[in-house]
Amino acid sequence: MGKGQETKRAIVDEALDLVSTGGLNGLSIGALARATGMSKSGLFAHFQSKEQLQLTVLHVATERFVDIVIAPALKQPRGEPRVRAMFENSMKQWESELPGGCIYYAVSAELDDQPGAARDFLIKTQLDYQDTIRRAAEIAVEEGHFRKNLDLDQFVFEFGSITSAYHYSGRLLGKPDAEMRALKAFDALLARSR
Repeated sequence: MGKGQETKRAIVDEALDLVSTGGLNGLSIGALARATGMSKSGLFAHFQSKEQLQLTVLHVATERFVDIVIAPALKQPRGEPRVRAMFENSMKQWESELPGGCIYYAVSAELDDQPGAARDFLIKTQLDYQDTIRRAAEIAVEEGHFRKNLDLDQFVFEFGSITSAYHYSGRLLGKPDAEMRALKAFDALLARSR
């Protein structure tokens, strides 16, 4: 990796931290310049626009998510162990990756009614993740870990609902038992799925 690429990566790392706590709308070339100690013109040379900066942050976040949540889960045995690993990786490793927790929760509320490239990209990544969860559950059915008549769409919905509730309860409400409750809810989902 060349010096320019290293600099850009360091900038994006700082931007990820800022977005995880302040959202995409709080991310600007000026705020990032202050956080990194760089000039606005130096940052502009790397990203050309606020929208390009936002998209770069979302792309890098997705790469990290795959590396932290998906790739390690795919190394687990097919079926329920893989589904569990995906859930636990998303709660533990991913949630602690950035100071504000999951970047997708940080930006989803602000982008849900804002058409544009950032929203389109966020929707695509979330649909891709839902497809990954669905396929993992489908494999668990094929392996005999989950029952044959499992409603896969409902499973994906509940999987996401538990992680959303965990984020809301743990991050926003500061409930110390959020992780325990999420794990308990997930265990109940798995038990209903068998």
